Amino acid sequence: MSRTSTPPASRRWTALGLIALAQFMVIMDTSIIGVALPEMQAELGFTQENLSWVFNAYVVVFGGLLLLGGRLSDLLGARRVFSLGWIVLGAGSLLAGAAGNAAVELAGRAVQGVGAALIAPSALTLLMMLFGANPKELMKAFAVYGAAAPAGGTAGVFLGGLITEYASWPWVFYINVPIAVLAVAAAPALLPGGAGARGSIDVLGAVLATLGLGGAVFSIVRAPETGWASVQTWGVLAGAAVLLALFLVVQAKRREPLMPLAVFRAANLGAANLAQALLGAAWIPMWFFLNLYLQQVLGYSAFPSGAALLPMTALIMLGMVVIAPRLTAKFGSKAMIATGLLLLAAGLGWLSLVRPDGTFAADVLPASLVAALGMSLAFIPSLQMAISSTAPEQGGLASGIVNTSYQIGSALGLAVVTAIAVPFGANELGNPEALTDGFSAAFTAAAAIAVAGVVLAVATVRRTKAEVTTAA
Repeated sequence: MSRTSTPPASRRWTALGLIALAQFMVIMDTSIIGVALPEMQAELGFTQENLSWVFNAYVVVFGGLLLLGGRLSDLLGARRVFSLGWIVLGAGSLLAGAAGNAAVELAGRAVQGVGAALIAPSALTLLMMLFGANPKELMKAFAVYGAAAPAGGTAGVFLGGLITEYASWPWVFYINVPIAVLAVAAAPALLPGGAGARGSIDVLGAVLATLGLGGAVFSIVRAPETGWASVQTWGVLAGAAVLLALFLVVQAKRREPLMPLAVFRAANLGAANLAQALLGAAWIPMWFFLNLYLQQVLGYSAFPSGAALLPMTALIMLGMVVIAPRLTAKFGSKAMIATGLLLLAAGLGWLSLVRPDGTFAADVLPASLVAALGMSLAFIPSLQMAISSTAPEQGGLASGIVNTSYQIGSALGLAVVTAIAVPFGANELGNPEALTDGFSAAFTAAAAIAVAGVVLAVATVRRTKAEVTTAA
């Protein structure tokens, strides 16, 4: 890699604040729309079945282009790609906020996804550049960075409620614009520079991955409406499978692929990314349907609905910054990933018992806190394991892969859980009993995903050399 200009040591922790803000914002943009969805649905003409595309249009593009974002970060320089990503995210936010119909809204969300796909892997690469030489500092930096992701997801619900209640839904997008301006202005002074390395860009691979993943999500989301046995459902799903298979063929044959398949020979890389994917697949459907339960069944308005999830945010911050690093150092990554997923499954199972005449204190708060604790315990060790499994010069690639795993897991998980929930009544607005049955089915399905994560973590994650040495 080329030489880099690194800011003074005294600025590294300030730089970490900017990096954590980036992670907070790109994840917040997946959730800040949650409370605003009913108003967007009424004003822009979304159906209940297609409402999840306000989320998926962002996440599918985000996840599909993350590998490209990581590659560009390695080739063009992480700071340059980081700043470019903020510019694109700001432009997409303006478009989404000004949308007058569903098509323009989804286009704006897709552009936001492009920006996020540039920001996320470059931010993680910059973190490694700043703290990678000191393992103890790196662990602290990972804790702050890791906490920013689920905290951004949960805090986004609160901020979305606040904005929707006291301003209007377009401002859940416009809020990104001044933050993007500040981030671009601060980046040169705080973040290490560098021109990156020489190489080519696998545009074909990026297109195949994005179209394949988007097709898979589209077919699953539409299945309850078109029928699971319909030609359309299986035709689109088969086309998505072909595109993803072609992506793997291209990666195997290209001299400089977007995702070198040999990278998965690294110990625990595949297992850690699988854990991240299943975490996203269980966690994102939880907040999506929990927010709908609060508004459409319990009758909360936008602001109280967002505020109801603040305890989760506080516990996630505490868990990721304080609890998870200490327990991981004591018990090892494998134990913490499995325990965290098990607690997440328990919290989701508890949420599946929600009632049409339930209350926040009895039906939501305790179960959501158990789920939040589980998320915080599993997220940090799986993220650190995924990033540290590869060589330092593949930092952009590793960060792109792990971000892709979480985001695509989120999109596919929400698509599958939505498809399961709709036949049980999750689309029957105005019928609290039917809606509750549907939301209960959604929480049960998400719990099953988390249980699958526990089983796979136990079967696939290996103790690292450092953990074996410490145990000896």
